[in-house]
Amino acid sequence: MAGSSLQATERKRSKHRAVFLPVIFNSGAKVLAEHEMEHIAKNLNRLKGDLGSAKLIVVSKYREVEEILAAYQAGQRIFAENRVQALLERREALPADIEWHLIGHLQTNKVKYIAPFIAMIHSIDSLKLLQEVDWQAGRQNRVIDCLLQVHVAKEETKFGFDPDELRTFLQAGDWKELQHVRICGLMAMATNTTDTSLIRSEFMQVRALFDELKVNHFTHSDAFSEVSMGMSSDYPIAVECGSTMVRVGSAVFEG
Repeated sequence: MAGSSLQATERKRSKHRAVFLPVIFNSGAKVLAEHEMEHIAKNLNRLKGDLGSAKLIVVSKYREVEEILAAYQAGQRIFAENRVQALLERREALPADIEWHLIGHLQTNKVKYIAPFIAMIHSIDSLKLLQEVDWQAGRQNRVIDCLLQVHVAKEETKFGFDPDELRTFLQAGDWKELQHVRICGLMAMATNTTDTSLIRSEFMQVRALFDELKVNHFTHSDAFSEVSMGMSSDYPIAVECGSTMVRVGSAVFEG
């Protein structure tokens, strides 16, 4: 059933996108109160000031379409979703010039649904997944930017390579044969805790690993330049530790 729903969403978009999107934007979405739109815009401006040169990825999961549109109208163009189904639904209902990122765990059988348009996948956690992304990107005659997810948090429920697994993966070199993916850096999540010392040490570990891998495997790759870490609760620490991308949701829409 999930696969059928994904296919239906993408078929609908392919068939009707050019015709129906203006209707959805102009008359189909509920209009937020002016003070609500201003609140989102102020949060975005504050965050961008806090981030310096780091990129802001606005996480739109669980948000209403009109909230996302308010962020869009305030100038935000990069958004992210955790799940493929939600991503396809958002893409159907929102402006075509949004740059979409996938930040949640990705199953290989879902890659084909996002391969035609996804700007970046933050959650590559196996060679098998990277190979599937490469295959599906090749079918679309494009190259997909990817981040390797590294697991440094204390929670076992989080996905990703542990640091030694990642070193072994890169040393083996199978990834070098792939022509339709571009490895652009690392993604990580810190432990969900109020212990800022632990959060800082985990982010510093990720940044140090990035620097190590840059020297050992990506010296001649300008593309390997991103460290995606930091969310609403911990992005200031992440930026201090060298994050180049932060993934923020509630700090934009609630704040």
